[in-house]
Amino acid sequence: MLNYLIRRLGYALIMVVLVSFVSFVIIELPPGDYLTQKVEQLRARGDRSAELQVEMLRVRYGLDKPFLERYLNWAINFLRGDFGESFEFERPVSDILGARLGYTVILALATTLFTWLLAIPLGVYSAVRQYSIGDQIISVISFIGLGMPGFLLALIILYFSIVVFNLEVTGLFSPEYRDAPWSVGKVLDLLSHLWVPALISAITGTGGLIRIMRGNLLDTLGQPFVEAARARGLKNRTVIWKHAVRIAINPLVTILGAEVFPSIIVGSSLVAIVLNLPTIGPVFVDSLRKLDMYLAGTCIVFLTIMLLVGNLVADLLLAWVDPRIRLE
Repeated sequence: MLNYLIRRLGYALIMVVLVSFVSFVIIELPPGDYLTQKVEQLRARGDRSAELQVEMLRVRYGLDKPFLERYLNWAINFLRGDFGESFEFERPVSDILGARLGYTVILALATTLFTWLLAIPLGVYSAVRQYSIGDQIISVISFIGLGMPGFLLALIILYFSIVVFNLEVTGLFSPEYRDAPWSVGKVLDLLSHLWVPALISAITGTGGLIRIMRGNLLDTLGQPFVEAARARGLKNRTVIWKHAVRIAINPLVTILGAEVFPSIIVGSSLVAIVLNLPTIGPVFVDSLRKLDMYLAGTCIVFLTIMLLVGNLVADLLLAWVDPRIRLE
């Protein structure tokens, strides 16, 4: 196990370095940078007072130096916890992401909880009651979830909540709690708003998991060890949940590592934009559009780290869930 962890961490370190370099190259491919665009906008208005400040930032972050030197400077500072400064917000990247990271984590965990609580029982029921009316209804719902984009469902819910029910569902807080200090009332207000984006993301993500769970459980129920367990007189509920589901759930554990951990960084960006959520996703998308290189590069590196951590956690969970798997 220790050799496996050391080997995986070594591969992860190499991958992070490569991704950070490639992302830095891609971000700088378009001509000009954010500061150049800002100077041009100021000159177009005839205002030259900010050019000295822009030049100071250009010298501070080495934007007048060769690309490789700029990358090394950013990478070394990244290891020290200095992720650079966002040119658009004129604030350190750590402050911008830190303010949104907590809400992104909470939303990702709530979405995962909703998704698994819906997908696993429905997938098991659909497999055990194959071709029944319930199975057909669940299949129709899952196909709708697969085909409907999350932002479209968010727009539909936003329309009906505002126009029909006169309810405010955007954001994670009511206006009176948005800038208020944390209290019991603010936590309850967060929970009253959190379920809407979590349910939207869960509905659009549950359909595929239901189909995967159903297909794998149907295949597992036909295996000899299931028939042997039934022959020993075990209850059908025990055979399904203790033996069959434990094997059929393997692909869902893999998806957990590949999707949940990266969603902590970017989340459902389009859903977050539609519902005006204070998560990292909208900031990441906007930083790519405006060539805010340090903010965008930091998000990409953290996304890669979360993906690698998620895959490692998924492998360890698979070894724990399925005794047939041995990491060595």
